[in-house]
Amino acid sequence: MLKLIRYFAFLGLGVALLAGQPALADNLTVFAAASLKNALDDISAKWKEGNSSAIAASYASSSTLAKQIEQGAPADVFISADQQWMDYVDKKSLVEKPHELLGNRLVLIAAKDNPLTLKIEPGMKLAELLAGGKLAVGDPSNVPAGIYAKEALIKLKIWESVEPKLAPAADVRAALILVSRGEAPLGIVYETDAKVDPKVRIVDTFPDDSHKPILYPVAVVKTSKNPDAAKFVTYLSSPAAKEIFVKYGFTVK
Repeated sequence: MLKLIRYFAFLGLGVALLAGQPALADNLTVFAAASLKNALDDISAKWKEGNSSAIAASYASSSTLAKQIEQGAPADVFISADQQWMDYVDKKSLVEKPHELLGNRLVLIAAKDNPLTLKIEPGMKLAELLAGGKLAVGDPSNVPAGIYAKEALIKLKIWESVEPKLAPAADVRAALILVSRGEAPLGIVYETDAKVDPKVRIVDTFPDDSHKPILYPVAVVKTSKNPDAAKFVTYLSSPAAKEIFVKYGFTVK
């Protein structure tokens, strides 16, 4: 399993390196949190129906993308899965007028055929239920989904027992795949991620008060020369885009 975890870490790096490569002139380059992939792919296709520019989306952990923007990657729009990494680029004057776009929820998942039942509550025996396996999470040191997960596990007073059993992944989708492929018996991901993978199911949802609100801010990157960047950010709050976000389980602001 450790080889697979290293593979996903390498995969995240590969996405980051691709994000740093020059984009085609007619493309609008969007750096977006990995959890947005399905919804944003659909929105990008809808956008293309009425606009000349195509969306070139780079999906990875928000931390990876924020640091790529800091290093000069040619992004036009940035959508983060938490406020922390948007604040990171905003404080460095790299983005313009960030604002909240979406919300999400944190869930515990298992494989579809895993009959486990569990109520998420303080002191729950999560470490024991792993039965020698690992808990798949985004890396708690920098991946938003992992940061939310750590905050929730601390609030529930089980972090110390679970921490040695973590399988930290490069982003939330990598954590999802570890459970989907049976490499980890349980994982913590966003509700929207669990809904797009038919091989997993939601065991329970973490209480909203166990972690800070899961928010997705969006902003135009200041170095963007694409006149459609601000237009696309506005489009993300249009009825057409909101309908797609809601279909995938996001809450819209």
